[in-house]
Amino acid sequence: MNSQHTATYDVVIIGGGAGGISVAASLLNRQSDLTIAIIEPAEDHFYQPGWTMVGGGIFTQESTRKPMADVVPKKATWHQTTAKSINPDTESVVLTSGQTLGYRRLIVAPGLVVDWSAISGLEETLGHNGVTSNYRYDLAPYTWSLVKSLTQGKALFTQPPMPIKCAGAPQKAMYLACDHWRKQGNLGQIETTFCNAGEVLFGVKDYVPALQKYIEHYGIETAYKNRLTAVDGAAKVAQFEVAGENGSQTVERPFDMLHVVPPQKAPVLIAESGLANSGGWLDLNASTLQHERYPNIFGLGDASGTTNAKTAAAVRKQAPVVAQNVLASLHEQPLSAAYYGYGSCPLTVERGKIVLAEFGYNGQLQPTFPKWVNDGTHPTRAAWLLKAKALPWIYWRLMLRGKEWLS
Repeated sequence: MNSQHTATYDVVIIGGGAGGISVAASLLNRQSDLTIAIIEPAEDHFYQPGWTMVGGGIFTQESTRKPMADVVPKKATWHQTTAKSINPDTESVVLTSGQTLGYRRLIVAPGLVVDWSAISGLEETLGHNGVTSNYRYDLAPYTWSLVKSLTQGKALFTQPPMPIKCAGAPQKAMYLACDHWRKQGNLGQIETTFCNAGEVLFGVKDYVPALQKYIEHYGIETAYKNRLTAVDGAAKVAQFEVAGENGSQTVERPFDMLHVVPPQKAPVLIAESGLANSGGWLDLNASTLQHERYPNIFGLGDASGTTNAKTAAAVRKQAPVVAQNVLASLHEQPLSAAYYGYGSCPLTVERGKIVLAEFGYNGQLQPTFPKWVNDGTHPTRAAWLLKAKALPWIYWRLMLRGKEWLS
């Protein structure tokens, strides 16, 4: 052990989210005598894909949360603090608690930063004045409360520039809201607008026709190249920067309900430690998930600079690849596992039906099931049952325990 290190482990993992816990369990299932440290400050672990369902009145808020102590593998050592810095040259991580952990292999999985402060006035009004977001555990129930109470007026749903985690989530909130208003007979009295900073409805063209049908079915106005910049909650006005051929202009939109998805970025730890690509994200080989410059560092999850969709389903496929390659690296063997960019976005277009988008690098479709079970380019009841019933169980009981079904 390096005398300057508080402790040295075979593997140090930064992050106790879906990526960190899944890969720790996967590693220990493969080699139980590994010494593993997990650095994670949070008291609770959240099933974030469930927050859209909370905002749609389908899941309870509490069903998406468990104590972190319940999901950290028993054979791993949990350091309940944050990583202050990474020093690849000395193979060590400095913690804010003052400890320094040495590692033989490092796995970086801290997640991304949801940048609420990037939108002027937003933080002061979140949870009030009709302003909500399913991207926060405490706000998802407020989304459902607003949906239930709105019978007329203007509803705005925003999407920031990419990349964000679960690129379909802004639309999911909107479709579930519109479906409820339709069933209540109020849809015709509510003007719904999808304000998207991007230029297309969805990034993989195969799924756009099915989604476009629901846009038309619900009478939703689409406003592309509209980036939310400020919110005046008291006045109930949202400000957008709208890009056009002759530059951008500022447009104000009144609202009665505003569902916000803020911009998202990589943790500064990655850039400050010299591990980032030009965009600030973790610089990984797209296939092996090994760092491009430091062979004893690997990564997975939302902080990664790979071009896959940032979803829990991506982590489900990444975790066994990282586990297998980390073990190969520890035993000085060639890296044999490959990740092909898989990500999944179950687009809840109405209560009871989902368009199950499954795709990899370059938008290549990667369906899990044969077409007779689920045709992912069309809404199906089967995909809804997968999302509502099977996936939470798979997450808590299999994925976080390193049992790699559907991987």
